[in-house]
Amino acid sequence: MLLIPCPWCGMERPEIEFRHGGEAHVARPQDPAAVGDEAWTEYLYFRSNPKGVFAERWRHVLGCGRFFNVVRDTVNDGILAAYKPGEPRPAIESEGRP
Repeated sequence: MLLIPCPWCGMERPEIEFRHGGEAHVARPQDPAAVGDEAWTEYLYFRSNPKGVFAERWRHVLGCGRFFNVVRDTVNDGILAAYKPGEPRPAIESEGRP
């Protein structure tokens, strides 16, 4: 079982208290009406799914109810960092980039 640190509550809790929200840092188009079908489809349905370090959105549904971001290694399910929306993604030494 994963223990996920909620940056809002300040404590680690079991993963059953949380819901996965997909890839983090996906920007919605500024003017959706001006975006063509191909670009809109890309925004709605296509996400990266890398093997290794990945930034994800999570929601603490059985706690504070807030969304936050987690950097997780998809190979070993290790949680490397958790941070609030709007904060920059932490630099993780093992991946060599922020």
